[in-house]
Amino acid sequence: MWILVLFDLPTETKKDKKAYTTFRKNLVNDGFTMFQFSIYVRHCASAENAAVHIKRVKSFLPEYGNVGIICITDKQFGAIELFYGKKPQPPIAYGQQLELF
Repeated sequence: MWILVLFDLPTETKKDKKAYTTFRKNLVNDGFTMFQFSIYVRHCASAENAAVHIKRVKSFLPEYGNVGIICITDKQFGAIELFYGKKPQPPIAYGQQLELF
């Protein structure tokens, strides 16, 4: 399962920029990786694990701006077609997540 966090936050004032930076750093600290500008992704082993991370993202939402959270399966994520210009690009190989039992 993959979590996608999409956001559009204001950056007009110093306070806005600080809120943007803090939100982005919190995403990175929680294991999210930048997929595109303002789109961060994280792989989760199960729906329960995804729910934990979604709850965590909700806990540090900024005061202003728009944030969307989407969960998709590995199969759906693998079917994403990426293009840079008109040439298709191979999918980005994200780091492997280790699970300890």
